[in-house]
Amino acid sequence: MTAVPLDSLAQLDVLAQADLNTVGLRGWIINNLLPLLLLTVALLLLWLGGGKGDNAGVMRRVGGVFVALAIVGLAVSGAGVDIGTFIAGLFSSSG
Repeated sequence: MTAVPLDSLAQLDVLAQADLNTVGLRGWIINNLLPLLLLTVALLLLWLGGGKGDNAGVMRRVGGVFVALAIVGLAVSGAGVDIGTFIAGLFSSSG
């Protein structure tokens, strides 16, 4: 067995005390992965429906994509909490 120097143990203590979070991963997904997925979905919608002349079907799918984008936007911005509080306030009475 080899002995571990005390200097490396001090470094482990420093690493163990660091806060772990997903801010970097969340930012990368929002800035890189989400636009790429949206572009892919848009191209697939145009390719699948537009080539056959089914313009109404394409617009129906685009409407669904807009609803999905609105949900993603609410989730990313954090505005969903405020909207939920507003809707709950419509159905409850506070004195």
